[in-house]
Amino acid sequence: MAKSKLIKTNEKIAEKLVETYQKIEGTVVDSYTKIDDVFVDRYLAKNGESIEDAKTRLRHEQDAQK
Repeated sequence: MAKSKLIKTNEKIAEKLVETYQKIEGTVVDSYTKIDDVFVDRYLAKNGESIEDAKTRLRHEQDAQK
């Protein structure tokens, strides 16, 4: 059965909306990650500790408190 023009148009709109949402989501997550990395580096990392090491240490400390 052939799809009507309305159904095809709605599918195209839905695809574009999902694509746009994914782009926005990616941008927001990337921006948050950058801000998080700067905060950890500046305020939470100990001398000579990398950002990833500091994040791992903080996760372990949080788990130990539970």
